[in-house]
Amino acid sequence: MARPPPSLSETAIGDSDIAHAQETAWIEVIRKMEEVYSDLIQYEIELEEKNTALEEAQRFITSVLSSVSDILVVCDSKGRIQQVNLAFLHLTDMAETDLIGMPLDRVLADDVTHLGHWLEAGQGDDREIRFVHSGQGTTEPVALTAATLLDHRGLPAGTVLTGRPVGELRRAYEALKQAQAQLVQQEKMASLGRLIAGVAHELNNPISFIVGNVHVLTKYRERLEAYLGAIHQGVTEPERELLRRTLRIDQLMGDLPALIAGTQEGAQRVADIVKSLKRLSFSQGAAAEAVNVAEIAENAVHWVIKGRNLPDLPRLDLPAVLLAKGQAGQLHQVVVNLVENALDAVDGRTQGVSLSGRRDGELVVLDVCDDGPGIAPENLGKVFEPFFTTKPVGQGTGLGLWISYGIVRDHGGELLALNRPQGGACLRLSLPVA
Repeated sequence: MARPPPSLSETAIGDSDIAHAQETAWIEVIRKMEEVYSDLIQYEIELEEKNTALEEAQRFITSVLSSVSDILVVCDSKGRIQQVNLAFLHLTDMAETDLIGMPLDRVLADDVTHLGHWLEAGQGDDREIRFVHSGQGTTEPVALTAATLLDHRGLPAGTVLTGRPVGELRRAYEALKQAQAQLVQQEKMASLGRLIAGVAHELNNPISFIVGNVHVLTKYRERLEAYLGAIHQGVTEPERELLRRTLRIDQLMGDLPALIAGTQEGAQRVADIVKSLKRLSFSQGAAAEAVNVAEIAENAVHWVIKGRNLPDLPRLDLPAVLLAKGQAGQLHQVVVNLVENALDAVDGRTQGVSLSGRRDGELVVLDVCDDGPGIAPENLGKVFEPFFTTKPVGQGTGLGLWISYGIVRDHGGELLALNRPQGGACLRLSLPVA
């Protein structure tokens, strides 16, 4: 049975539903378009921020590369220049636009054999190479080092060359040597200052003794002159005997031999000290000779003790004679330094320091040991390095043991740092037997 046609009201309702559906669809489309547009705006903002960050990073890297005093050249895997820094532009007096993309060998003034293999290796020894200079023909030699350039995957993508003109390196090396020599001289002056302090204390005793004796001898001379003057004037015997008793001439004559002998002994002691000072020359040119290491060690200990004004001596176990070939003054400096370090390790307690010497085959061995905390295992290999010190700032330069190590090495000997099983450190000095 056929369905009757829709009424006018039903048709209107149908059209309304369709219109509503279409309106809803357009609203959804517009909303989606707004979301997409908003996302595009946000992406653009983020892209601009990232681009700004990249530009800042690029400017920073360019600024760093321009500030580096060493030359820098970056090449691709085919040896074409990709980037250079300001130092290289100044060196070659070329424009960056002319250099980018140019094969590296075109800016090399020297015919470098096997350059390709060297660049491919990306590492190895420095090479002295001259570059082309636009106005002067060639540059001065440059000590050049090659390193491999890696891409984001960690694969070789080229070569990075860095270097500095050899002339600058030599000037820097000479300046370093000069500074090093000045520091060594300062350390020697500090050692000399400690030596002078010990000498002043050592000389004080005999000089004071001589001065006292001379004062007494001056008084005795006055009394003798008075007595002899009276005799020459022809005084009577009773008057002469009275004067003799009054001036105590008999006691005076009895004291004279001891006073003269004491004065001579003091003068001889001063002469011996001066003589030992003459032997303690720091001159590097002094000839090596047979020296008594035991005597040097004992004298060095006395200098240190007198200089520090300590009450007693360290423990000494030294034979009377221990001959080695060397220069007495330099070895004295070494032993003074070792004893000073040992005393520092035990806060100046002399009984915490010991010296022992012996002959071991063709070597003379001197051990300077302490009962302190010892040397940290990681520092055992560093104690003889220049400027290495565990002392607080201002209490040591770290040059003493380094200088001592050099002196012993120049003597054909060896200086070792050890930790004792019972605790504490030991510096062992070994020298060839004379």
